[in-house]
Amino acid sequence: MYDVVFGGVSAFGRRAAVAAVNRISQNAGSRILEVGVGTGLALPHYRRDLEVVGIDLSREMLCKAQERVRQEGLSAVQGLLEMDAENTAFADASFDIAVAMFTASVVPDAKKLFAEMSRVVRPGGHLLFVNHFAADSGFRWWLERTTAPLARILGWHPDFMLADLLDRNQVKIERMEACPPLSLFTLVEVRNGG
Repeated sequence: MYDVVFGGVSAFGRRAAVAAVNRISQNAGSRILEVGVGTGLALPHYRRDLEVVGIDLSREMLCKAQERVRQEGLSAVQGLLEMDAENTAFADASFDIAVAMFTASVVPDAKKLFAEMSRVVRPGGHLLFVNHFAADSGFRWWLERTTAPLARILGWHPDFMLADLLDRNQVKIERMEACPPLSLFTLVEVRNGG
């Protein structure tokens, strides 16, 4: 059910993030960390020559991802591990790229997530995030704040701001791209300062 409901809504953002990983990795290296891999919806779309490790806090989701890897023969996937995204067991600079799709707004502390991803990605590597980020003003701003209490019951955080994830004065954002449907999601590419 998760794949049908969430998979459809998030498909464009997920494809944009994996396309960015595939593009960036041509010059940045092949060691990829997918944070919040879930049931593995993105895994079939990575280039086969990459070395992808996925982590998630949900054992049930990881079992579905492992089944997907087996059924589809996804050779790029090197491991799927049960792990807290805010406190991983990886050594510093273990990856060239880390990507978190629709994860930043559901972890307890998004800035801690950012710091942990930065720690495990080598200096000069890349951090990518696809998420819904709240509008700064206008009708969408009003609508997001008005619906936030009800949306939180469903696990959605329409008032989640980019500033909840990172400090734009301290981070070099290389690219921000709105993703369909209706530009609800944004792909953010950050160069890791280490």
